[in-house]
Amino acid sequence: MPKWITKPFARPYVAGETSEEALLQVKAINERGFSATIDILGEHVANKDKARNITSQYCDLYRLIDECQLDCNISIKPTHVGLFISLAEAMVNITSILKHAKDYNNFLRLDMENSPYTDQTFEIFKHCKSIYENVGVVVQSYLHRSLEDVKQLSAVDFNARICKGIYQEAEANAFQGSEEIKENFITLARALATKGAYAGYATHDQDLIDQLLAWIESEKIPSDKFEFQVLYGVPMAGRLEELKNKGYKIRVYVPFGPDWFDYSVRRLKENPNIAGYVIKNMFKNE
Repeated sequence: MPKWITKPFARPYVAGETSEEALLQVKAINERGFSATIDILGEHVANKDKARNITSQYCDLYRLIDECQLDCNISIKPTHVGLFISLAEAMVNITSILKHAKDYNNFLRLDMENSPYTDQTFEIFKHCKSIYENVGVVVQSYLHRSLEDVKQLSAVDFNARICKGIYQEAEANAFQGSEEIKENFITLARALATKGAYAGYATHDQDLIDQLLAWIESEKIPSDKFEFQVLYGVPMAGRLEELKNKGYKIRVYVPFGPDWFDYSVRRLKENPNIAGYVIKNMFKNE
């Protein structure tokens, strides 16, 4: 697929190719009253030197975020910084990133990728947690195993982003129906709240947001125990402002980097519906 075809799909959802461009977008997000998390695009890196270069860029991002006084933390994909090579390589690189998170009193989120990496990602998370408490992970509501993972990992200081999951997974590993995935999302939210953990509700599904709000209000879930999270550039028809005005925290996930092309092609292959979604939004005001 040539870049000229993919770029219109990527442009609204990628915050530039450089850290300077991305941090300018983060500043604008902060000025709207929202928090941010930043991610360098890329995954499944097979070269040690490249993985270590990406690691160095993440370390430097913590310095830049601190210098610019931004309300922003960092999310990383473990296979981007070594897990595709080996668990040992990922441990070394992520520990280095974590040291910078600690030095700048910031937060690090480990993104969750497809299921061959789930156990190793949780192993890395436990290692990180033994070094620095201000670290979190992701659980995917389409995986059958996620509720048990939450039960095993949850503690008062546990911090998890709940998302539906984007990777193609076999029926043996994952729910296939959208309603099942949404139901499990709510189940995971309830489980985290019961444990006193902090949750990031990462979804653009307006019906799911309505269900979460109804549960939050009925159970009087404290607003300092959760936040809503969305992807940069995805239109939400004023919903973010509405949530902010209700006193809820909003965090925008901001991806950037020169690997936007490979990232976009993979996303389109994994979920062809994205193309229709983007086209619809490109022409919604025509």
